[in-house]
Amino acid sequence: MAERSLTLMAVHAHPDDEATSTGGILARYAAEGVTTVLVTCTDGRCGDGPGGVKPGDDGHDPQAVVAMRQAELVASCEALKVTHLETLDYADSGMMGWATNDAPGAFWNTPVAEAADRLAELIRRYRPDVVVTYDENGFYGHPDHIQAHRITMAAVERTGIPAKVYWTTVPQSAFQEFGKVMQEIGVEFPEPDAADEMPALGLPDDEITTWVDTRAQGGQKFASLAAHASQAENIFFLRLGEERFTELMGMETFVRVRDSTGAPTPEDDLFAGLR
Repeated sequence: MAERSLTLMAVHAHPDDEATSTGGILARYAAEGVTTVLVTCTDGRCGDGPGGVKPGDDGHDPQAVVAMRQAELVASCEALKVTHLETLDYADSGMMGWATNDAPGAFWNTPVAEAADRLAELIRRYRPDVVVTYDENGFYGHPDHIQAHRITMAAVERTGIPAKVYWTTVPQSAFQEFGKVMQEIGVEFPEPDAADEMPALGLPDDEITTWVDTRAQGGQKFASLAAHASQAENIFFLRLGEERFTELMGMETFVRVRDSTGAPTPEDDLFAGLR
């Protein structure tokens, strides 16, 4: 009987989310013979439409956006050599506070238990050794990212299958460099409203448990991001070019929140203790 390969499952909210924080690990571990599973929870209907038309504006056709973004997601997975793509197809909820948060079928509006049951079925089918998703704030407060976190942790608890669970993060030491680069390419972010207090993004470097070098996969990661061409206006990193992008985004970082291996941290491999 053939030995089962190690399996990585990444749970993301929208088409294109897989590229930025986990494109490197999906490509790296696929190249190492690990079975990679991407679960995308929503259909991306609140993204830009053809020609950059915004949701809610005249000419924005949610169903056309869904079809376009599904095709882009498939192309992204091809670039990363993802073994299995699973889509839960909940309606994209849009940004926090949008009317779409409460629309019928919206991911944010779906009971956690219901969506967790569906994800638990996938975990039982694929039996991932490692699961990766967002932290409890969805990294930056997007409702669909928060919901992806909630259903993932609930499904992991129900199944007890993954040996290790990680949340994506960014070292706070990197934000200064990110800021410089964004200025160089002319990206300006609005000042946050004092009334909308958000948790600090990322973690202090010494709280990050896992640093995975994916520079060798920089070209694949860039191609994955570029596959989502319809959202290019919002994907600032594409403006860097592949070489600069790889320098800036070639280390993917995580915090380990579940572990049955006893592997010491900090670690440089999500599968430390499993091989």
